[in-house]
Amino acid sequence: MKVTVNIDCTPEEARAFMGLPDVTPLNEQLVAEMQKRMDPEEAMKSWWAMGGQAQEQFMKMMTSAAGQK
Repeated sequence: MKVTVNIDCTPEEARAFMGLPDVTPLNEQLVAEMQKRMDPEEAMKSWWAMGGQAQEQFMKMMTSAAGQK
């Protein structure tokens, strides 16, 4: 026997139903802190300085994250 149950709810409703904590305030605080510390112009300079190595490293990271070899 196969049973399929479809539940239509928001992520907030699902967390509350499962008894998980609401981490929205913590997430907002972390994002705000990262935005204060991160300088997009400096990041781009360092990426361009690395040239092709940065692209290769990025592709390796994405490939490993996708579980491919």
